[in-house]
Amino acid sequence: MKGIAGGLRPFARRGQLLRPQWQQNTPVRLTVQLPIRTASTESKPKLDDEAKAIVESIKIPFQGVKHARAVPFTPSYFSREPRFNDMYIGISKLLTKYHHLPTLPSSEAPTVPWSKLSDMRTKLGEPIKAAHYAKVIQIARRLNLIEPSMRPQEVTVALNGFLRTTALAVTERSVAPIDKFGRAVGVGKRKASSARAYVVEGTGEFLVNGKPLNEVFGRVHDRESAAWALLATERLDKYNVWAIVEGGGTTGQAEAITLAVAKGLLAHEPALKPALRRAGCITRDVRTVERKKHGRVKARKAPTWVKR
Repeated sequence: MKGIAGGLRPFARRGQLLRPQWQQNTPVRLTVQLPIRTASTESKPKLDDEAKAIVESIKIPFQGVKHARAVPFTPSYFSREPRFNDMYIGISKLLTKYHHLPTLPSSEAPTVPWSKLSDMRTKLGEPIKAAHYAKVIQIARRLNLIEPSMRPQEVTVALNGFLRTTALAVTERSVAPIDKFGRAVGVGKRKASSARAYVVEGTGEFLVNGKPLNEVFGRVHDRESAAWALLATERLDKYNVWAIVEGGGTTGQAEAITLAVAKGLLAHEPALKPALRRAGCITRDVRTVERKKHGRVKARKAPTWVKR
């Protein structure tokens, strides 16, 4: 069978060649034209001159720009303290611009409650260094010396950024009142001593715990310390003082009386505050005795070793 099929194969191929071409099965392709939507510009609305001017005035940003990057708003953008650095640059430019204006002496300059470093750090939210803030405050104090009548408005605005937010009335110390007998009571402390002094106008009598001054303090230095507020202001013979002191030694008691008398004296004459401050009478001395250390005789004294 295989031999017969192989012998008839050439005649089958010859019959296919002799068959007419129109009888061949050719696939028929249907050509369907799809609808195409076209935009017509004939019905475009016409704009008047005013509308054309408005359209032309609108500028579309970044037209023709291929490469762009964000530009920092301030030159201090990449610094560690950008907001504080801007304040420093601004106040330095003001000093350069208005350094020629007349100034007042330091004692006559307006009192300004400058903001503390901790408050400025909280306000700006930046880790401001103490040395940098000291330089800015130094420039601000120099600008504060400018004559108030000739001070520019921009300098005043710049200085307001360094003011303390707390009101001055809250930070001022209360002055001791004067009672119906004309007495002003002042309290002072030093080391372990505390004193209460009653100051009244008189002839210069000075009693401590009901005794004269020379009986309580044997050293001349302690007597002068107790009455130093009256000696520095030349009011020794114009006021009488009755002081009650306890605790500590003679030096601590004398210096505690100094602060108590100064506070009582301020109640009678508030104008004496600058003189008392220069004399060191209204500021408490917070120093204490240094504690003894282990292995030492006292705070710092080392034991004496005897070689045998």
